Amino acid sequence: MRVLKTIPTDNFNITLFTWNEKYLLKFEQGDLEQTYKVSAMEVVGEQAIDEVLADEIFLKEVQQRFDAMRESWYQRIY
Repeated sequence: MRVLKTIPTDNFNITLFTWNEKYLLKFEQGDLEQTYKVSAMEVVGEQAIDEVLADEIFLKEVQQRFDAMRESWYQRIY
């Protein structure tokens, strides 16, 4: 697995990897993470990934998933 880039944001850290003819887009927030695996055949290079990362709606949805993950976890342990 090779790191192509890391992108810190106000809400989470993003790391883009390449591995086994796939791009892995990993979002981390505290002790939670989300990973998207995309076949390199489905996108036109790293530029297509950059376009997704520039999409504010997508990033809001990522944050909403983190919120839901955290809520689900806290409901189970507290």
